[in-house]
Amino acid sequence: MRVLIIGGGCAGLSTALRLQQLLRAQLKDRRVELTIVEPQPYLTFQPLLAEVAAGSIDPRHVVVPLRTALPDCRVLTARVTRIDHATRTAWVDAAPRGELRLPTEVPYDVLVMAPGSVARTAPVPGLAEHGMGFATVGEAVALRNHVLEQLDLASSTRDPELRHAALTFVFVGAGYAGVGALAELEDMARTATKGYHNLDPDDLRWILVEAKDRILGEETPELAEHTLAELRERNIDVRLSTTLESAADQLVLLSDGSRFAARTLVWTAGIRPAPVLSLTDLPLDGGGRITCLPTLRIAAPDGTPLPDAWAAGDCAAVPDQAGEPCAPNAQHALAQARLLAENLTAELAGRPLAAYRPDHPACSTSLGLHRAVAHTRRGTRLTGRRAWWLHRARQLRRLPTRERRIRVLTDWLFGGLFQREIVSLGTIEHPRAEFESGFESGSTAGPGT
Repeated sequence: MRVLIIGGGCAGLSTALRLQQLLRAQLKDRRVELTIVEPQPYLTFQPLLAEVAAGSIDPRHVVVPLRTALPDCRVLTARVTRIDHATRTAWVDAAPRGELRLPTEVPYDVLVMAPGSVARTAPVPGLAEHGMGFATVGEAVALRNHVLEQLDLASSTRDPELRHAALTFVFVGAGYAGVGALAELEDMARTATKGYHNLDPDDLRWILVEAKDRILGEETPELAEHTLAELRERNIDVRLSTTLESAADQLVLLSDGSRFAARTLVWTAGIRPAPVLSLTDLPLDGGGRITCLPTLRIAAPDGTPLPDAWAAGDCAAVPDQAGEPCAPNAQHALAQARLLAENLTAELAGRPLAAYRPDHPACSTSLGLHRAVAHTRRGTRLTGRRAWWLHRARQLRRLPTRERRIRVLTDWLFGGLFQREIVSLGTIEHPRAEFESGFESGSTAGPGT
């Protein structure tokens, strides 16, 4: 039996890891074959990207190499170009984007869809040219370097307008990703100003823009209000019921009429299902997610299980006890992946399937060193240092492999013993720039000199 898993994110990797455990004997004697298709050769654990941006965790430690974690699984580093479930066939292309190559045909018997989600952008003038995302390790590292470079620029220039623009940081989207990224970077930048003779923490201007009338839409109103109060206590300008109208020429225009220059614009305003879903013949709901039954079987248009088709994670509209689709977050993705693997195994053995019954939301986010907000499964709300320890414990437990847990824990332990490393390594984003400048300068030095 050939099981094809589309996506190597939290849901895809966790499903494959659990299937390796449950089907060890079948994989060994080749009665079952697992194949996973993912454009990147690793999983990015996004809940810890804010701490990567703040320098609390080594960027390599929040990625999990798929081939190392899945020794009994065939890993294809490729993107899906089409899936025809009616014929149990997928087509994948391993060529880099922009290159043309004949897609490879991958037949399968059982399909598991877990491609996750991508950032939801908007046609805002100037956003594509000046905005930055916050969904990958590269973006987290680039944002850290960029913020520190703006402090260098502000400290060195004599132009007051340029200095003001360099010290203005705008984040659009006040979900967990946006709030966590802004709070961690604000805390890091505040510490960094101690190394500048002419910069003060109060010189920095942090603006959080949210289209809704509250932040942290997935949280309880009480905890969201407490988080809002803490952000404003740190002089973070939170604009609710406000949208970004334009960012052309690095001039930010908001729907409340505000207009100001800013050299940093970070877009974290929501997500949407992975585009690969539109390349399939699978049933989708109005939001573009795959319609699912509580057992994580894909639901046919008539409500019956679609044969040999499963889905989990951000791409799947899995109903909760109230019949509403579960929120697309890592907590649901990890829990659904485990149940999917167990249900798939149960179906092979002829056992009944279990329905997904999500626990009480246990959400949390870090707001900088020793500061966080958290919601426990019992409904208790925590803030401050206790919430910070709980948040870190949760993320450590959710990391997919033991080796990555040890590496992240080591980063945190050393972070408690030494001061933060606050240095920009922006040149690593363009490693050939220095080499290319030698040709641009018209150097005529001979070989070997």
